[in-house]
Amino acid sequence: MDVREATRLLKGMRAAALAGRPSKVAPRAEIDASWRRVLGHGVDPDGGHHAGLLPLAEVERRRNASPLKDVLPVLRDALVTVADAAQHIMVVSDADGMLLWREGHASVLKKADALGFEVGADWSEGVVGTNGVGTPLITRRPMQVYSAEHFVSSHHAWTCAGAPIIDPRDGRLLGVVDVSGPLSTMHPATLSFVTSVSRLAEAELRTRHLCAVERLRTVAAPVLCRLGGRALAVDTNGWTAAVTGMPPVDRLPLPKSFRAGRIWLPSLGMCAVEPLPGGWLVQVMGDETHADALPTKVVLDLSRPRRWSVTVTGDAGSWAQELSPRHAELLYVLALHRTGRTAAQLAQDIFEDPTRTVTVRAEMSRLRRHLAEVLAHRPYRFAEDVEVEVIRPPHPAALLPHSTAPAVRGARDHPH
Repeated sequence: MDVREATRLLKGMRAAALAGRPSKVAPRAEIDASWRRVLGHGVDPDGGHHAGLLPLAEVERRRNASPLKDVLPVLRDALVTVADAAQHIMVVSDADGMLLWREGHASVLKKADALGFEVGADWSEGVVGTNGVGTPLITRRPMQVYSAEHFVSSHHAWTCAGAPIIDPRDGRLLGVVDVSGPLSTMHPATLSFVTSVSRLAEAELRTRHLCAVERLRTVAAPVLCRLGGRALAVDTNGWTAAVTGMPPVDRLPLPKSFRAGRIWLPSLGMCAVEPLPGGWLVQVMGDETHADALPTKVVLDLSRPRRWSVTVTGDAGSWAQELSPRHAELLYVLALHRTGRTAAQLAQDIFEDPTRTVTVRAEMSRLRRHLAEVLAHRPYRFAEDVEVEVIRPPHPAALLPHSTAPAVRGARDHPH
């Protein structure tokens, strides 16, 4: 099928979707899901809306705060020269969909300006519809958006290939690297290329993190040698640099508002925390956690895009942590089934395959290390005496939109 025929077919699919009628040929599942979300946001399919640009000072603030600035040389070396030669441009967004960097072929940059595809613009899916920046931010998967797969008609002359970049330290979505260009110049291998480069960027972040942990270990080891009891040194993301008096763990889950002083941690109990260069010294204070300090409520907040969290509250205070996509799925299913789910049932709920119990048990083991006082097993469930509240997004289609889990898809299609 040539470019003109493919574009005509895609435009027919889009027109059918906008009219609410079936199409002879269905769009790709991820495009169909995106169009449904965008329709829920009320994006004008023919509006060519240009939101205002961020002030330059705010762009600079976001650039300096983003870990992506450290891997920009990797992205440039791999993509910009190729993009320029192929009449494409490279753009890098943050996790909110704000474009922070843009480079490439001069004539294509001018065409992009006409679309508002420029530094400081918001290209999240809820603002400009299905596109190679905002949609991978939702799905957390690499994605190519071809011609009329874009929701807004003014974007149909373009094809975009975007891949998310994940922080290896905490699983946080940092942003998207995208290569875009005129429809006639896009190569079928572009998405694979962009995906490979995003993995290179993640590998560079991982290397930098390992070096930082090693520096912390050098500082912490002499301190731990002088301590009695149980203690460990962790970096600001909770990764362990050194430990004494207890079995080593790869990572200690830390609350959002971690600080020096006495802090209750679900996996350790009451702890004394002191700052170290590049991290924290955490000393376990013994058996000071008692019955009246146990958690009484769990709030699973799924309302914010890509920032799902769990908050545990008890007499000892409150503790909150952001969740990975998989852990958000698992906790949501357990919140739906308070009587519990076996490993096989969870495997069916998440993977549509009841035999994938090994994967489920591994993920639940990680979750229970983080939420030891909250989650029970045999079957897996929230503890009976803990109140569980789920905060859902306003629109059902926005519920864990990255998820392909049958239990989540069912909740999106048939909201309670």
